[in-house]
Amino acid sequence: MSHLDPERLALVAVGEAPTDAETAHLATCDVCSLELAEFEHTVAVGRSTVSLGELETPPERVWDRILDEVRSQPEVAASRIPPDAPVVSPPAAPENQPEPRRKPRRGRMLFALAASIAVVLAIAGVWNLVRTTQPVEIASATLDAFPAHPGAAGTARVTELSDGERTLTVSLDDVDESDGFREVWLITADASDLVSLGELDGKKGTFVVPEDVDLRDYVLVDVSQEPLDGNPAHSGDSIVRGQLDFS
Repeated sequence: MSHLDPERLALVAVGEAPTDAETAHLATCDVCSLELAEFEHTVAVGRSTVSLGELETPPERVWDRILDEVRSQPEVAASRIPPDAPVVSPPAAPENQPEPRRKPRRGRMLFALAASIAVVLAIAGVWNLVRTTQPVEIASATLDAFPAHPGAAGTARVTELSDGERTLTVSLDDVDESDGFREVWLITADASDLVSLGELDGKKGTFVVPEDVDLRDYVLVDVSQEPLDGNPAHSGDSIVRGQLDFS
């Protein structure tokens, strides 16, 4: 009886679907079933030995790399054979006897499979760690001037970290340094409610967005000119305003 190629068994172990013929063969061949189980055990061990916490599902290209790594393994390490070594033909297998499995080749395949899994898990781990530690921009706005402040302009950018914290960064251009101070606000689309994020010191500032503020409702970013009168309400003197556009 012929057996399935170890390369095919390795690919099946990492997730490639077997053909109908391979499935039928595995159902009747204890040798190939056992070898597939060994490959699957290697896969399970490789996945369990990397402690990177709960990983998100990596892109499809990550698994494609596993398959490429397995397929790229050489059949024989020819460079290790001395050039003057005599050529010896293997003995012929007796009739009606199964061809013996080549253990060294299976060992190389197991090693290659484990190495490929380690590589891809490292890639997935780095990809996940980079993704979760870098802030992600989720919305931005162009801030346009009000008639009382010609020449003013600005931008706003909302970023989010992996822990869910959101920040709003506001930048202004060509703003007169008038008496009083400038304050940053989030305002609902119908202007029925507003939230102060704090004073803008200079022309650029970053502010934490409160957890209970839904930016889908508070879509307007406003920067106002405020007098030093101790009144926490909006002065009604807006310098620039713009609506957030979500990525």
